Amino acid sequence: MIRPTPAVEGLPATTPFIGPEQLMRESGRRELVRLGANESAFGPSPKAIEAMTAELPRLSWYGDPESLDLRDALAAKHGCAPSQIVVGAGIDDLMGLAVRAFVAPGEPALMTRGTYPTFLYHVVGYGGIPVDAPYRSDGKPDLEELVAIARQDLPRIVYFANPDNPSGHFTGRDEMQRFYDALPHDSLLLLDEAYADFVDEAELLPPLFEDRLIRLRTFSKAYGMAGARIGYALSTESNIRTFGKIRLHYGINRNAQIGALAALEDDAFTEYVVSETARARAAYYELAVELGVPRIESRANFVCLGMENAQRATRIMNELLLRGVWVRKPGAPPLDSYIRVSAGTEPMRRAFAEALHAVIASPRMSLS
Repeated sequence: MIRPTPAVEGLPATTPFIGPEQLMRESGRRELVRLGANESAFGPSPKAIEAMTAELPRLSWYGDPESLDLRDALAAKHGCAPSQIVVGAGIDDLMGLAVRAFVAPGEPALMTRGTYPTFLYHVVGYGGIPVDAPYRSDGKPDLEELVAIARQDLPRIVYFANPDNPSGHFTGRDEMQRFYDALPHDSLLLLDEAYADFVDEAELLPPLFEDRLIRLRTFSKAYGMAGARIGYALSTESNIRTFGKIRLHYGINRNAQIGALAALEDDAFTEYVVSETARARAAYYELAVELGVPRIESRANFVCLGMENAQRATRIMNELLLRGVWVRKPGAPPLDSYIRVSAGTEPMRRAFAEALHAVIASPRMSLS
């Protein structure tokens, strides 16, 4: 019998996310109101669609392994050199590269317990030792506890999402700078900014290019290109060269490169998506008031609504699914008592609100 490495063989079978396709197959449904994956309900830029469509006849070609045109455009956007940018197949791909490059087997990596699980998936898969800090009782990441653990355990990487996923909480520039400065200077901060496009750039950590900082960005959220799988990392030339040693050079979808480049040129559409997302968040806040449930202030494209406790939140999530509305629920306390709903169009929000009202009012929920 051919066996994997001992480290891999010892891992339990893990699925970080159950997708809507599997849920539809299991439930026999042909469609769902998709509000569970923080996809953009507002689609990609029409300019991106047009550019990608025009290039479909050349799908037999590989994409540019260096993503030269896209890196030039991103460098102009961020005021840096193209050599300070690497393009990957979404942030998940770039996280894996960071862990492979900077966390040797048996070395620690630090994160908030219950934060975006793909980072933990990579750490465990590549033999690192996961170390975590719990969320605060109010559902916000505990920066002081993260710093304390980092100083004690000296992790190779500290992973932090800002805005946070799954809470949606945003850490402002001054607090973020203090957090970064307080971390051990031989720990790399892997800063996941997947939702940064929903925040004014002036509120984010300043554009630092230091070896102990790697910033991750994506076209999956505000640009509406989640299915194209394309994102990028900003860092020093040294770190980008390190990524170049191990990245899959032909792993970037050619049409994704073309669409991303066109999307960067359509500021009006991105502003529209950001505005509509803010409108959706406001609608969910109003819904929380109607239902008398807590919610967490979000700067991302989703909102967490409190459902009393973890068991009740799970039941409500499952009951919504039975009504054709797909949302997700955070897995770690205290956020496990919330359901998380993505920003949707007005019809999607209406369908969610009607289903949630019905679920909460149902006799079955009164028995929970």
